Amino acid sequence: MGPEDLTAILRRLPSPAFNDQRVLVGTDTHDDAGVFQLTESVALVQTVDFFTPVVDDPRMFGRIAATNSLSDIYAMGATPLTALNLLATPAGVLEPEVVAEMLAGGQEAMAEAGVSVIGGHTIDDPEPKIGYAVTGTVHPDHIWRNSSARAGEYVYLTKAIGTGVIVKAIKEGVASPDVSAHAVAMMTESNRRAWAAIRTAGGPGACTDVTGFGLLGHLWEMAESSKVRVRVREAEVPILPGALSLAEKDFFPQGSRRNWEFVEPHLIGQRFFGPVAYLLADAVTSGGLLFTVPESRRQRLEESFSRHGVPLWEIGKVMEGEPGIELV
Repeated sequence: MGPEDLTAILRRLPSPAFNDQRVLVGTDTHDDAGVFQLTESVALVQTVDFFTPVVDDPRMFGRIAATNSLSDIYAMGATPLTALNLLATPAGVLEPEVVAEMLAGGQEAMAEAGVSVIGGHTIDDPEPKIGYAVTGTVHPDHIWRNSSARAGEYVYLTKAIGTGVIVKAIKEGVASPDVSAHAVAMMTESNRRAWAAIRTAGGPGACTDVTGFGLLGHLWEMAESSKVRVRVREAEVPILPGALSLAEKDFFPQGSRRNWEFVEPHLIGQRFFGPVAYLLADAVTSGGLLFTVPESRRQRLEESFSRHGVPLWEIGKVMEGEPGIELV
């Protein structure tokens, strides 16, 4: 499902029957998770995500699914606590050992994050799927939102893009071992250290993570909800090894094509686009944190990332103007 489909569906839903002031973050800004205030100092953060296999190794598939699900909690500035497993498998087709490996991989990633898997639900489905509903907590005054970017802030990204084209190549058996290995390493790298580095530096202006709608799709959500324009320097965006070559061969999955169709009307100025621009809309699995920081905290932020040993790329700047994305 592309971002345009999701927007159309949400517009058809009725408005809530009551206005619950305890809902601090709902669906209106398309943020990464919902936030519900419990006390003056504690808010509950909830998210859910699951998907079909992106790699052949069932244990690695489980790890990627768990890492991806945890990312939304980190993107809200929250601490993940518990998770519920979502599992779909074709009855009588997959060996129990394969399903157990999927679950074990996910539990390993959750355990490394200090998260307890306390239950879940399974269904019979023709295609395997795995994911998690994750719950965390955050102080109501310290929620990271995608709607709080301000003009003059700098835009940063913590992981390379390109998993959409690479995952398609893996599924079709044409990805080289090195290309596959780089993509898997990125997808299984938790955003926990990046989250800690941002917290140490005083937090972001705005924050989200890059997943299915691609870098441009999530940048547009940030620009629209914050009512700003975002300028992105194409050459500064990190790209996974092998992804650009696949993009040049138009090796994009349908989800990435729908992302481009959705975001193109929101691109300002440039009207002739090459493979790199298309790759910026490529659907991402378990991507990095995408956030903004004011000038006053830039040095502190970059030093924090260096101390935590986390990669960081400055890819653009937030500008005044009508919401949109400017590629330069």
